[in-house]
Amino acid sequence: MEFSLKDIKQDFPIFHNSDLVYLDSASTTQKPQVVLDRISSMYSEANANVHRALYSLGSVATERYENSRKKVSSFIGANSDKEIIFTSGTTESINLLAHTLTDKLKPGDEILLSEMEHHSNLVPWQLAANRTGASISYIPLSKKGELDLSEPERYFKPSTKIVSITHVSNVLGTINPLKKISEMAHEMGAVFVVDGAQGAPHCSVNVKEIGCDFYTFSGHKMLGPTGIGVLWGKLELLESMEPFMGGGEMIETVTMESSTWNEVPYKFEAGTPNFVQAVGLGSAIDYINSIGINNISDHETKLTEYALEKLADIDNFRLFGSPIDRTGVISFNIDGIHPHDLAQFLNEDNIAIRVGHHCAQPLLASLNETSIGRLSFYLYNNESDIDNFCDSLTRIKAYF
Repeated sequence: MEFSLKDIKQDFPIFHNSDLVYLDSASTTQKPQVVLDRISSMYSEANANVHRALYSLGSVATERYENSRKKVSSFIGANSDKEIIFTSGTTESINLLAHTLTDKLKPGDEILLSEMEHHSNLVPWQLAANRTGASISYIPLSKKGELDLSEPERYFKPSTKIVSITHVSNVLGTINPLKKISEMAHEMGAVFVVDGAQGAPHCSVNVKEIGCDFYTFSGHKMLGPTGIGVLWGKLELLESMEPFMGGGEMIETVTMESSTWNEVPYKFEAGTPNFVQAVGLGSAIDYINSIGINNISDHETKLTEYALEKLADIDNFRLFGSPIDRTGVISFNIDGIHPHDLAQFLNEDNIAIRVGHHCAQPLLASLNETSIGRLSFYLYNNESDIDNFCDSLTRIKAYF
């Protein structure tokens, strides 16, 4: 499929007959018609509980659900679709790990994070540390907004048992050197977890090449529906872990006295799964593959470069972070205009951006800010969106 912006915009119903300028894809992405149709077809053609029914309708639903698991496995380069666990999103995936990986943690052990983490890759580990007596340390950031790995021995130590780092910062757009971090973590015998919520939608991901032990991401940030996410883990690790939740489907046998567990991945999918949403995610992956993840990444890079050039000409524009390796995320403030006021005025021109702490309060504290603005791009954005934003911003500055 040739990468044509004009054609792609038409694939998204929300942009039909609308002047909407949507610049908040890091929060959630818009959905192409093919994904909406696939979700609708599940309810209208194959609505039956998966893995349970012996009748034909249930078999169709199960087949579509498991086909989506295979699509996810291929998309991230997993060894087996058994390594793919469907969750409600990145947040649940990381909470699952924070509960199941920490049963052997003890006082003196350390969990290593970074200062750029989203709350979803910070709070679960804080809860785990409080529960086990382990401590948390943080890799600091350079002035450019990159991880400062100049003295790795300060952070990667024999006491380091779990390392959990974001693939891409949702505030700065920084793409982290995961292979390097993986080597450092494994040299200490630590387990390496990646928060891929901002990585999988924008970067080519191959978990074997990264060398991580677990990789997590969400469907709604990559053209899929809400309520569906993925936890990938090495099969041998998943098989050694205890379940996160108990209930239907995750069991093998149940008696009044005890229970035994189903095989991976079903051991971690208690209850009726979000099978309709999972099928929708599979359709989103089909759509992304039809365009090419590298084409999407290249498009975002060019769009980001264009935006940074335009924004550099605007007085009192303060950019946060200037990483060399980055995705289509630009965070900023305008001196003299509160971010919340800016967002409300932009909304008058039907321009949608995110403002606030972006679920990354420790990062904003390091920037001496409590609220900032953020532009985030995806495959359906173009230079016209940037031009409209800059024109609106100029008018707002004149008003203030």
